[in-house]
Amino acid sequence: MRKLALSDDILLSVDKPARYIGGELNSRDKNLDDVDIRFVMCFPDVYEIGMSHIGMQIIYDMLNRREDTFCERLFSPWVDLDKILREKNIPLFSLESQENVKDADFLGITLQYEMCYTNILQVLELSHIPMYAKDRGDEYPIVIGGGPCAYNPEPLAPFFDIFYIGEGEVVYDKLLDLYKECKKNKLSKHEFLLKAAQMDGMYIPEFYDVTYKPDGTIDKFTPKYENVPSVVHRVVVQNMDTVSYLSKPVVPFIKVTQDRVVLEIMRGCIRGCRFCQAGNVYRPQREHSLDYLINYAKTMLDITGAEEISLSSLSSSDYSNLGKLLDFLLEYTKERGINISLPSLRIDAFSLDVMSKVQDVKKSSLTFAPEAGTQRLRDVINKGITEEELQKAVSKAFEMGWNSVKLYFMIGLPTERYEDLDGIKDLAYQVIDIYRDIHGGKIRGKFGVTISTSTFVPKPFTPFQWHRQDTGDEIRDKQKYLVAKLRNGNIRYNYHDSQTSLMEAVFARGDRRLGGVLLDAFKAGAKFDGWSEYFDLDRWLEAMDKNGLDPSFYAHRDRSYDEVFPWDHIDVGVTKEFLIRENELAKQDKVTEDCRHGCKGCGVNTNDIGRGLC
Repeated sequence: MRKLALSDDILLSVDKPARYIGGELNSRDKNLDDVDIRFVMCFPDVYEIGMSHIGMQIIYDMLNRREDTFCERLFSPWVDLDKILREKNIPLFSLESQENVKDADFLGITLQYEMCYTNILQVLELSHIPMYAKDRGDEYPIVIGGGPCAYNPEPLAPFFDIFYIGEGEVVYDKLLDLYKECKKNKLSKHEFLLKAAQMDGMYIPEFYDVTYKPDGTIDKFTPKYENVPSVVHRVVVQNMDTVSYLSKPVVPFIKVTQDRVVLEIMRGCIRGCRFCQAGNVYRPQREHSLDYLINYAKTMLDITGAEEISLSSLSSSDYSNLGKLLDFLLEYTKERGINISLPSLRIDAFSLDVMSKVQDVKKSSLTFAPEAGTQRLRDVINKGITEEELQKAVSKAFEMGWNSVKLYFMIGLPTERYEDLDGIKDLAYQVIDIYRDIHGGKIRGKFGVTISTSTFVPKPFTPFQWHRQDTGDEIRDKQKYLVAKLRNGNIRYNYHDSQTSLMEAVFARGDRRLGGVLLDAFKAGAKFDGWSEYFDLDRWLEAMDKNGLDPSFYAHRDRSYDEVFPWDHIDVGVTKEFLIRENELAKQDKVTEDCRHGCKGCGVNTNDIGRGLC
């Protein structure tokens, strides 16, 4: 019988003790004495969110295929257990072996969202691992971070030994082989990191000096050693079907946020929305073959017993074999009573046909993302959706039996005017009119229109990375304006808190001076900042002031094209020249056609990152 790190008394005193015991179906069990490398993979949020993340499951499965490696899981303990661990001085432990995290060789942390950064410090502190990398000797794990937030790693630079830039399947085996060799030869952590720095995708922040100008902007990044590269290149999977698919997903004991099988059908996107970081840093678009996905789907559904399967990509309707894949899934799932979820569909004729194929499976609320209320602003952001296409999609949906529609928008976009907010109101009322036209002028049953707005956050490696974010007052004024405009019994308006968006923007475009801010906010009690009930802006403002920094410098300031960004030493493939060109087209309200209409010269196909893939 497995020995648990927590006593029964403690487990019975916390919410959802299954978060901390491990032992789920398909979780791995290896003897620590039989492996050379212990790798603890951490998702810095609660179990239910982390276990919904397909990327973590993929890396977990991949690393555990190595006989010399035991990959274990770790999630942020919820506030009730956090308190107990501190009171009783119990070190944080991994789920599989239930052994102390600080005794591992690697602590890998996925960086999905800026507002989870304080949870990273929570994990380090509860693990009894020094927070600053410079304070960690060879006896502590190598702390490595990867994921979308690693594309600007600088705010977290003081706390990490390595940032993995790119897709996890590419370099991890090579990195672990190197570690094993260095361990055998009794080389120090510093010597290992020097060797790792020479691999594509490996950014070692301690090997770079950064200097600043009198105005607070960055002067330059300088490598400290001759064999450390001045630019770190992103690594990508060249052939998606060479990736071993997730054959043994861990099946949680408790319901998680996304309780379904996730079928990743492709990576990258051809569309070029100018606000979207993922659309740039995951280029080029690469697909799985139809046979691969059919075998993958069968395996996942048979093993998990899930009642829903979701297709995962940035734009599912762009997958070239989507029709054939759906034909298979509809036949396979219908007799088993499994629902098919189709997120990331565009508002076009093809997507309407796709909707018609799955309508008999489940008529849940349909979600569309026009992102902006007027055609002018949709052209600015290069969304590529017309009002006519939206009207046709909504009309078709109502004809097919759907009774509710959700529309997602962003406010605070570059060049936004109040007439663009009026456009959001107009679209909402058009949906009501379309429903009435189809149903003889009547409103039936549970009909409703949900309008949701989030606050624009300028992100690295996008054409809008030079633009300011609206101030909190500006955002709140726009939200109040929409509240007044959308007063209707059939309309529900939801909006995202602008305060968390402010700090998201600060860290999205921030530099390594923010490390002190992060630590001071954490010491003042900040954690689970992505959860509205625990976020406190005053903590952050006090920490900014204590460190002599102004959030407006990071969030509310337009930047010039010649400014050195904290991420300029990271190469994702897309060039700065392309992003500048796209930003200038945005200022002219001009659209750039997607990649299927010819290469747009983003740069990804002219270097080793994407050469020959698009």
